[in-house]
Amino acid sequence: MEFFDKLHEFIGNLSSLSFRPSDFLDILFVFFILFYGLRLIRDTRAYQLLKGLLFLLIAFGLTSILQMQASNFIFRSVWQYIIIILIVVFQQEIRQFFANLGRFGKGRLSFKALFKDYSGENLEVVKNAIVEICEAVEKMSESKTGALIVMEKNVFLDDIVNNGTKIDADISNELICNVFFPNSPLHDGAAVVRGGRLLAARCVLPLTKRTDIPSDLGTRHKSALGISEQCDAVVVIVSEETGIISVAQNGRLSRQLTELELREKLLTEFVPNDSYGESSLAKKLLKGKKKDGKAE
Repeated sequence: MEFFDKLHEFIGNLSSLSFRPSDFLDILFVFFILFYGLRLIRDTRAYQLLKGLLFLLIAFGLTSILQMQASNFIFRSVWQYIIIILIVVFQQEIRQFFANLGRFGKGRLSFKALFKDYSGENLEVVKNAIVEICEAVEKMSESKTGALIVMEKNVFLDDIVNNGTKIDADISNELICNVFFPNSPLHDGAAVVRGGRLLAARCVLPLTKRTDIPSDLGTRHKSALGISEQCDAVVVIVSEETGIISVAQNGRLSRQLTELELREKLLTEFVPNDSYGESSLAKKLLKGKKKDGKAE
């Protein structure tokens, strides 16, 4: 009841508050900082960590209201060091934020970008990109050309993109094959795909820390597992030694996929059922491949 009494007292005091023009500017400035900070974090894997911290904050509030003393003591001990935790967790995003302040008005920090939706995707472009990627993967599998393709879903990987070579081009099977052509400048590292476009190549991915990885899997597979453990991306791998096609997702590796199986999996992941009809679209594209005599 004490909480509700304080809430009632706070609401009663609102009528005596005065609102000055400077207060409006103050609120607008705070909104500006919070909005841009959240946008920068949203475009990275740190967004998932932020949601976890928000959950802890809500749990902390509930333990205080319900007077759960033991739980509340634990949460209070954690929140004493929350500033240090935030700096450690978001150190890369903090550096990026201050670096981008010097470039205000350009690129992603422009005022126009404030209302831009980066998650929207043209499904037709995405569908065509999947077809082109699968054709390229099939060719590279036959020639045993190593490849590592990260296809973003809901979690943007700007920190990964920024450590690679920017491309930002429409996807074609020729482009993918040229990127991973042996001895080409972009051959090493991963290519990152977002919304049907090839954003960057030669990107460095984090390696998995698992110790149960088969000895015949190399750095590409370990990198694919590493990034799939940290976000919801779908990662396509072509082995340079065997030509085997694999997919890493949610920390799990599916191996020895055919081109048709890869195409169906990617369509299932990236083309929503309510837009095209997953089964009908997949069957239509797979039927076209079978007519070409490429299905087993």
